[in-house]
Amino acid sequence: MMNPTKANNIFLGVPFIWGFMLMNVGLGKSPTSEIKIGIVLDLQTPFSKICLTSINMSLSDFYENHSNYTTRIAIHVRDSLEDAVQASAAALDLIKNEKVSAIIGPRSSLQAEFMIRLANKSQVPVITFSATSPLLTSTKTPYFVRATLNDLLQVRAIAAIVKSFEWRSVVAIYVDNEFGEGIMPYLADALQDVHTCVTIRSVISLEASNDQITNQLYKLMTMQTRVFVAHMPPNLGFRVIQKARDIGMMGEGYVWIFTDGMTNWIGSTEHGSNLENMQGVLGLRSRIPNSKELGNFSLRWEKIFGQANAKPNVFALRAYDSITALATAVEKTNTKNLRYDNLISAFLNNTTDLGTLGVSRYGPSLLKSLSDVDFNEFKGLAGDFKLINRQLESSTFEIINVIGDEERIIGFWTPSSGLVNAKSNKTTSFLGKRFGPVIWPGNSNVVPKGWEIPTSGKKIKVGVPVNKGFLNFVEIKTDPISNVTTATGYAIDIFEAALKELPYSVIPQYGFEAPGDNYNNLVYQVYEGKWDAVVGDITITSNRSRYVDFTLPYTESGVSMIVPVRDNKNKNAWVFLKPWSLDLWITTGCFFVLIGFVVWLFEHRVNTDFRGPPHHQIGTSVCFSFSTMVFAHREKVVSNLARFVVVVWCFVVLVLTQSYTANLTSFLTVQSLQPTVTNVKDLISKGESVGYQEGTFVYDLLRDLNFPESQLKPFGSAEECDDLLSKGTSKGGIAAAFDEVPYLKDIVSEYCSKYAMVEPSFKTAGFKPSFKTAGFGFAFPKNSPMTGDISRAILKVTQSKEMSLIENKWFNRLNLASDCPDQDTADLSSNRLSVSSFWGLFLIAGVASFLALFVFVALFLYEHRHTLCSNSEGSIWRKLKSLFRIFDEKDIRSHTFKSNAVHNVSSPITPSPITPCTPSPSNVQIRPLPRSMSLNREFELRRACFSMSEERFRTQPKHDKQGESDIEFGAESQREVKQTQ
Repeated sequence: MMNPTKANNIFLGVPFIWGFMLMNVGLGKSPTSEIKIGIVLDLQTPFSKICLTSINMSLSDFYENHSNYTTRIAIHVRDSLEDAVQASAAALDLIKNEKVSAIIGPRSSLQAEFMIRLANKSQVPVITFSATSPLLTSTKTPYFVRATLNDLLQVRAIAAIVKSFEWRSVVAIYVDNEFGEGIMPYLADALQDVHTCVTIRSVISLEASNDQITNQLYKLMTMQTRVFVAHMPPNLGFRVIQKARDIGMMGEGYVWIFTDGMTNWIGSTEHGSNLENMQGVLGLRSRIPNSKELGNFSLRWEKIFGQANAKPNVFALRAYDSITALATAVEKTNTKNLRYDNLISAFLNNTTDLGTLGVSRYGPSLLKSLSDVDFNEFKGLAGDFKLINRQLESSTFEIINVIGDEERIIGFWTPSSGLVNAKSNKTTSFLGKRFGPVIWPGNSNVVPKGWEIPTSGKKIKVGVPVNKGFLNFVEIKTDPISNVTTATGYAIDIFEAALKELPYSVIPQYGFEAPGDNYNNLVYQVYEGKWDAVVGDITITSNRSRYVDFTLPYTESGVSMIVPVRDNKNKNAWVFLKPWSLDLWITTGCFFVLIGFVVWLFEHRVNTDFRGPPHHQIGTSVCFSFSTMVFAHREKVVSNLARFVVVVWCFVVLVLTQSYTANLTSFLTVQSLQPTVTNVKDLISKGESVGYQEGTFVYDLLRDLNFPESQLKPFGSAEECDDLLSKGTSKGGIAAAFDEVPYLKDIVSEYCSKYAMVEPSFKTAGFKPSFKTAGFGFAFPKNSPMTGDISRAILKVTQSKEMSLIENKWFNRLNLASDCPDQDTADLSSNRLSVSSFWGLFLIAGVASFLALFVFVALFLYEHRHTLCSNSEGSIWRKLKSLFRIFDEKDIRSHTFKSNAVHNVSSPITPSPITPCTPSPSNVQIRPLPRSMSLNREFELRRACFSMSEERFRTQPKHDKQGESDIEFGAESQREVKQTQ
C-alpha cells in the first residue's frame, strides 16, 4: 500500500495540482456539507494534467452556476504511479483513511479491476471516464460506474465497415492485457455475424521492443490477409504503425482500421502521433456534437494551456461531465448517512487493512442519485449524459480517413441505423454511393481486396479422393517415367477453372486420400485441419455441413434410377388412342351427341334436311355433329341459333383436332425404347434386386424405403452397373440401379441404347421419400473466406462457354447427342391430353348451347302462349301434348317455306296437287300464304282445307290421327281468323 505521506510529497512537487486543490477548498461560500471525493490517476503523465484541469474547471463552473447548493465536493488526489498495485493501494488509503464517498479513476482498465472490488466491499462508487474494457463489466460489481463508452459498442461499427467492403477475413492486432483481450471475443462474434472471420490474432506486449514489434509484423506480411484491426493504447499503437510503415505494410493493398483507443489520441503530442505515418488508415472515434458550451470551454482551454490550436480530447470532456454529474447527484442525496460503519469488531482476528475496512452508509444513496442523472438535468460537453445499468449510453461513432494532415470524416455509425452518409444522413454502403474519396495506404483510390498471396506464402492443401470407378469425375494418374501423381477429371477442371476466376492467386497443392467406406472421413479431415479444401465428387449433406462449409453445387442435384429399356415398335397398333386420355375421349363424344341434339331441336321445324322418320332424323343429327370433326357436314343450317352453336362448336373442334394431331405426331416420332419399370413399390413387392453405388448414402436411402438388405447389390463403377443390369434378376443381376443424377447420366451416356433414367414413382398414398440432394460441391473449413469466393467463381464458370467445353471433354456429349436419343422421351409418365387441358373450351361450348336452347324455348313458348293460356284445351297435360305436337310439325311461318306457297294464292279451292290444301293418306300440308292476302281470303282457304279434312275423316274406316290433327288444325285456323277479325 502506498504511504499517504509519500503521496502528499508528490503533490507538493506538482505546483499545478497543489494550486488545483487549494482552489477547490476555498471555492465559493462555506458549504453546509462537505463531501469527500477521491481521485486516483497517474499524476506523472500529461493525461492526468489534462483530466485534473478539466475536473477543476467542471467544479468551478458547477458551483458558480449553483451557488445556492448546500453541498460542496472536496477532492483528495492520489497517484497510482502507472501501476495496478499502486492504484489499488491508493484506493484503499482513500477509503480507509479519508472516508471518501466516491472515487474518480483510475486511468486504465488494468488498474480498475481490483479497485472496483474494493469499492464493492466498502460500498463506495468508483467512477471511471477512461477505463473501457468490457471485462470490467463482467466482474458484476454494483458500485462500478463507467462514464465513458464500453469498447464492445464499437465492434458492430467495425463489422459494418468490413461488411461494406466485402472483406472476408481480418487480422486482429491488440495489446497483451485486459484492455486488448476484453474486446476480442465481441469483435470475433460481430465479424462472424457478417460472415467474416478473424484468421490471426496478433498479441503484442505493452513493453515490447521495436525489434519484437518488427518481427511480429514480418510474420503478418507472410500471411494472406491484408486487413488489420488494431486495438491498443496510443503509446504502443503509434510505435506499431511506425514500424509497419518502415517495412512496407502501409503500401497499396493493405488496410488498417483503428479503434478509438488510438484515434482519440491522433494529433496529440503526448504520444508522439504523426499523421504522416498513418496515411490512408480508417478509424473510429466518439462523435462530439458541437454546442455553445463546448465552444466556450475550448476557448478557455486554449488560454489555460497557452496554445492557439489546443483542443480538449474526449477524455477531458468525459472527466468534465463525470464531475458535473457527480456534483448533481451529491446535491440530491441525503447527507444524514454520511458516515462509515466500523467493522473492526467483526474482524477481531483480522487486523489487515482489508479486514478493518469500513462500509459506507452514504454510497448506496449516492449511487442511486448518480444513476438517475440524465441529460435533462445538464447537457454534457461530450454529448448526452445518461447511464443505463451504470454504463454510459451508446452514442454515434465517426468514421475517419487520415488524408494528408487531417482526419476526414467519411461517415457515421449509429446503433439504430448502422452506416450513415456524412453528407445526406442516409443509410448507405461504402461500395454503393460513396461518402467521398477514400484514400488507402499507398495513396491508392482502389479498394483493397483484403487478401493477397505473398511470395513466401504457403500453398493451399487440397485433398482429392482416390476412386476406383466413375473416373470421369476424379482420376488419379501417375507418370511412370517421372513418378509424378496428378489429379484429373471433371471435378478437378471445374475447381481449377473457378480458381482462375478469383481476384487473387491461389496455388492448389493436391494430396490424395482413399475415402474408405464413404467420403465422411475425408470431409472430417478438413475439420481436423489436415486439408485446406477437399475437391471431388463430394455430395453436400446436412451431416457433413456440420463440420465444413460447402461451396455452391457444380452438378445437378437429386437421386434417380436407371432401368433397362424394351422395344415397343411392334406394340403400337392402338397408338392413335394415346394422345387423349379416356376421360377426354368420353367427354368429346358426349359433346358431339349434345351438339347434334341441340342443332336438331333448332332445325327440324324449319329445315327439311332434319325432317323425316325418327331414325332418319337421329342419323342426320349424329352424322351432322360428328362430321364437324373434319368439317365435312353437308346439311345446311338455316336457324340463327343453330348457326351460333355450330360456329362455337367448330372453334372447339378446331382446337381439339389440332391438339390431337400435334400430340399424335409426338407419340409417333418418339423413340420406341421404353423403360421396363418406374414404380418403386413394384420393385419391393416383387422382390426385385436393385443396385446402388458402394460407399454412398444411397444405401441408407434405399433401406428407408423398406428395401430388404438381400435385395440391395452394390456396384463400384459404370461397368459393374452395366454388368448387373445386363444379367437380369433371374441370373443374379438387378432390375434397377439407384444413384445420384450425375453418376446415372454418366452411365446412360455410355450405354444410352440399353438404359433409361426415370424418376421413381410411388402409387401408394401417404409418405413419399425425398429423392432430392444438394449435388456435388467442394468442402472448405468452417468460416473460410474462400468458400464464398469459390461459390461465386463456380457460378461464373457454369454460366460461361467453358462449362460446355469441360462437359464435352469428360462426357463426350456432343458425339453422343447424335448417336443416342433424348432420354427425356423415354419417360413413361405419359403426356396424354386430358379434360383438364380443355375444360375451358367445353365450358364455352356448353354455355353457348344451353344459352341458345334457353332462347329457343322462350321464343317457342311465347309464340304459342295462347295454347298454354287457353281454357278450351283442358288439363295441363293436354296443353303440353298440343305443344309437343306443334313442336313436331313444320313451322309454315318460317321464311324457308314461304316461297313454296307464293304461286298458289289464286288457285281454286278444290283439292288438287297445286292447292294450299293437299289431302293425302299420310299428310295434309297447309302451305304458307303471302302476308299481303286479305283476312277474308285467308279464312276461305283455311275453311276449305278444314272441310276437306273433315270429309276425309268421315270416310275413313279407321281412326286416322293425321285427319284428326287436320280437323283440329282447321278449327284452330278458324279461331285465329275470328280473333283477327
